[in-house]
Amino acid sequence: MQTPNGMTSTLQDVTRRELRDIVRIQLKMLLEAGDLQAAKSILVPVQAPDIASAIEGLPETMHALAFRLLSKQEAIEVYEYLDYSVQERLLEELKSQEVLDIVDKMSPDDRAKLFDELPATIVNRLLEQLSPNERQATSQLLGYEAGTAGRIMTPELIALKEDFTVAQTLERIRTVANASEMIYYLYITNAARRLTGILSLRELVTSQPEQKIGDVMVRETVFVYTDTDQEEVARLIQRYDFLAVPVVDREQRLVGIITVDDVIDILQEETTEDIYALGGGVQAGGDSYFQSSLISVARKRVVWLLVLLVTNTVTGTIIKSQEDILSKVVSLAAFIPLLTGTGGNVGAQSSTVVIRGMNTDEIRALGPLQVVGREALAGLLLGGILGTIATLWAFLLEKNLQVAIAVGSSLVAISILASVSGSALPFLFRILRLDPALMSAPFITTAVDVLGVLIYFNLARFILQV
Repeated sequence: MQTPNGMTSTLQDVTRRELRDIVRIQLKMLLEAGDLQAAKSILVPVQAPDIASAIEGLPETMHALAFRLLSKQEAIEVYEYLDYSVQERLLEELKSQEVLDIVDKMSPDDRAKLFDELPATIVNRLLEQLSPNERQATSQLLGYEAGTAGRIMTPELIALKEDFTVAQTLERIRTVANASEMIYYLYITNAARRLTGILSLRELVTSQPEQKIGDVMVRETVFVYTDTDQEEVARLIQRYDFLAVPVVDREQRLVGIITVDDVIDILQEETTEDIYALGGGVQAGGDSYFQSSLISVARKRVVWLLVLLVTNTVTGTIIKSQEDILSKVVSLAAFIPLLTGTGGNVGAQSSTVVIRGMNTDEIRALGPLQVVGREALAGLLLGGILGTIATLWAFLLEKNLQVAIAVGSSLVAISILASVSGSALPFLFRILRLDPALMSAPFITTAVDVLGVLIYFNLARFILQV
């Protein structure tokens, strides 16, 4: 690509990430140089998601300037791909009519997601200025509970009647396709708007023009209710390899669809939330971790760090109570970090695989007892391997066989304890309606540290006869 200021770049044979970096760097240089025409020209062949990524990578002061380079239609499409923080900043910087034109043309589900991130006063102001149809569609979605199918669905779909012919249906698709989010699935309803069947575009175009769609549609339809949890929706679409799933109310009236691109967003959101929760609940409010204030981040993380601080205090008290054996066999103290650290790692591995299995429904067929039993056996196997190595290592260091055996046997017991704790606690917290990802890590650390030290010293007393 040749730009007016002499810069050249080849956008062929590069990865998408490289392309976004090239566009971002060149866009920044051109904006800094004030060459707006050249900056506009380099965005012409670039896809909307890549333009959004390039704008996000610019300094905040350049976001609005870069966004104004886009045509109205490009701006509407790119805006939906921007991060919510950038969307909100643009709302503040763009003129009122520019904002309204963009927000009014957004798909209802993307608009609802944006409104979830905005202050209530701004949402109310924007809602009042939307066209009646868009205001009604957005208000409907915002009326459903967050995290449910109703909140993330889009009402933009193609609904048909059973007595339509194939030819009539194709003509209707030509008329309304631009106003629908997806045309690969066509949904058939009766006079009461209740969902009665589904028809794929493939089946439609391979049928005879005079056939009734009631004769070629599939009546056994998989659907979700408006109050179905969004994670369950994601699992269902993943299980059946759907491109979209219909959403119905409690009277089974068709109210919207959820598409596979929405599911990808859900999976990313839920996975990120679980990972942050495992790290100490740092995303409790749903905000992006890297966009949260440092005070908010510290407040969310300090709670569990205080739990661990108290735990370490208890562990220290237990060690202090064992002064008599430590004064006789000082070398025992050297292996405490090894035992507690290994136990914590084993427990974390068990809890991670179990929580992941819960989220993906992989362990539903096994049941809690079988899962815990399996992890206990895994802990025994891991403990046997690690215990043998630790025994040899301790003997090489201390030249004391009894101490080495105490260390190795303790590691076996601690590994089993950690595996059982790591696999059982997520089930317990789910029964108590607590988030397993958020609660498991500190409690596993507590159990392994306190009980592990007790096991170690009691085994050492028994083996050393102290």
